Amino acid sequence: MLRFIIRRLLLMVPLLLGITFMVFAIVNLVPGSPVAQFEANPRMSQEDIERIRSNLGLDEPWPKRYVIWVGNLLHGDLGYSYINGVSVTEQILAVLPNTLLLTGTATFIALLVAVPLGVLAAVHRNSWFDNLVYVVATAIGSVPTFWVGLLAIILFAVKFQEWGFPSLPVGGTSSFRDETGLLDRLRHLILPAVTLGLLSIASWLLYIRASMLEVIRQDFIRTAYAKGLGGRVVVYEHAFRNALLPLVTLIGLTLPDLFGGAFIIEFIFSWNGMGRLAVNAATSSDYTVIMGAFLLFAVMTLLANLLSDVMYAVLDPRIRYD
Repeated sequence: MLRFIIRRLLLMVPLLLGITFMVFAIVNLVPGSPVAQFEANPRMSQEDIERIRSNLGLDEPWPKRYVIWVGNLLHGDLGYSYINGVSVTEQILAVLPNTLLLTGTATFIALLVAVPLGVLAAVHRNSWFDNLVYVVATAIGSVPTFWVGLLAIILFAVKFQEWGFPSLPVGGTSSFRDETGLLDRLRHLILPAVTLGLLSIASWLLYIRASMLEVIRQDFIRTAYAKGLGGRVVVYEHAFRNALLPLVTLIGLTLPDLFGGAFIIEFIFSWNGMGRLAVNAATSSDYTVIMGAFLLFAVMTLLANLLSDVMYAVLDPRIRYD
């Protein structure tokens, strides 16, 4: 197992280089630049703009700037923002815990809802409950997440306040009057976490249902029933554990979708996280911040896939990677 992990970590290096090269090329070839805000200023002369461009290193060809960026990266330096001059590392570390909190809570909510409903739907297949779960999951999976987020804001924030019900906050990670309150932080977390969790609930629920139906039809399940074991023991101690294995891989593959979805959700709910940081950097063409955000996103995606492979082997002793 250790050799497998080391080999996968080494393979991540060229993969990350390829990802960062494509992202660097895209952000530098699209229209716009960090000095665009000065070009529209009539008080700025062309000489001043060229001096700013030279100070930022933007007068060099982008392939050369990519090599310089990689060289600095090897020394642990992600550079400084072209807009406010703050270290990219400091900006990322300031908002990364909020993104991890949001995605972690969304994953927990998705598992909490999808796993029991998927198991019950499989156990009671072809019943009214199974049909209802299937229809609802399909409907949820077909609705865009940003639209659900906007509806949640209208219903639970605007309409609830009009109707006199307790409303939920929709902006930021905490209130100014109670920045350190845990309850206030949880209230701000509910809507974005639930909205983001809907990305996975539908697909995971249907996947667990299908996986459970496949396992239930296996010979060892019929043998367990023939031995006189109770239905609950057979379902949760035999069938569920075997049906859980493919879910581990599915979670590892869908975690990038959660991180990507967090970019949209954080922007909609003004959640101070990596997504909001990346969107603001993209709108202002802040190249260094964009590269730092996408580098972290790529690293987290690759590590999530590696973790899913390792967990698969831990849960199933028959699997060996060495």
